[in-house]
Amino acid sequence: MTDFARIGAAVIGTGFIGTVHTQALRRLGVQVRGVLGSSAGRGAARAAEMGVVKAYADLDDLLSDDSVDVVHVTSPNHAHYGQVKAILQAGKHVICEKPLAMTSAESAEMVEIAHVSGKVAAVCYNIRFYPLNQQAHGMVKAGELGDIHFVTGHYHQDWLAKPTDWNWRLQSEIGGALRSVGDIGTHWVDLTSFVTGLKAEAVMAELATFVPEREKPVGPVETFSSAAGATERVEIDTDDAAMIVIRYPGGARGVMSTSQINMGRKNALQWDVAGSRASAAWDSETPDHLFVGHRDKANETLMRDFTLMNGSGTAAATLPPGHVEGFADSFFNFFRAVYADVEAGTRQPESTWATFEDGHYEMRFCDAVVMSAREERWIRLDEVGG
Repeated sequence: MTDFARIGAAVIGTGFIGTVHTQALRRLGVQVRGVLGSSAGRGAARAAEMGVVKAYADLDDLLSDDSVDVVHVTSPNHAHYGQVKAILQAGKHVICEKPLAMTSAESAEMVEIAHVSGKVAAVCYNIRFYPLNQQAHGMVKAGELGDIHFVTGHYHQDWLAKPTDWNWRLQSEIGGALRSVGDIGTHWVDLTSFVTGLKAEAVMAELATFVPEREKPVGPVETFSSAAGATERVEIDTDDAAMIVIRYPGGARGVMSTSQINMGRKNALQWDVAGSRASAAWDSETPDHLFVGHRDKANETLMRDFTLMNGSGTAAATLPPGHVEGFADSFFNFFRAVYADVEAGTRQPESTWATFEDGHYEMRFCDAVVMSAREERWIRLDEVGG
């Protein structure tokens, strides 16, 4: 494996996902130079907990560190636009959490800035890097499923099912107009686009908020953790769940749902792709198995085994067969691919990580969903800006 020890990285954000980034970077051998927290005090405390040597005072402090080559942006969504612009203009590579921005107008500008910078600019759609999703991508590309007809699935969770559950993503001014769609639905949209090679042409969407009021803690609450102490009741204007019908170019169709209030569904992303020759399906809660469906012979379940997988799937696999590769491994596989391109100085033709162009597509998708739900009609993605 490539030695990444000479590359320095910094992580903006010290919550749940920032910690995941830091741990994966260490496993990869990248030098984590420091972290930037939401405040100087929180950054210092979390740096000490994670064993990171430096907590930056602010973004300017981070960007002035010449030992940092790559910056990971895991801050709340509203901060991505300004932070990413500053990072690229400072001449550093960037890996930004999804969604890329708050609107497609912002993401369009970010695409242009990234292009002009010449730097590696990736969006953190880590789910592409479960090996069997890479396998499915290779199968579709090789024509093993035939023409793609129907793409279905969902992304369901339960961590915001109760009125006492709280996270910054509930607030539209911080997380954006869409919550379940923007936070987890974009993962499904990106993943199915990656697997099938199809991007939505138009959408028909309905959004639902089943918990219209919530108890907001007075103090900070980390993602997936429980609140304690004093609260205040606030009205919610973001979606708990969504139902979206999709038209793809060439006649293919899709239907998806998102939810953060489905009890018992902890992190259930499922996709099912029906082609003219075969079908395939995958579930994030059983990530080491890929269903392959047939009409005229027995169905198959492919276990993640690089002695049986195609080149795309094998390249993403790290552990031996039977040793389950899960959520943290997908970040490791993703970062390994991006940092290989950082070392090369540019994205390589065979790379499969999500670009800012991909992130911009997901923002256009989100803007079309908002418009469709508001106007109760089909919206073509070319009707939205960017």
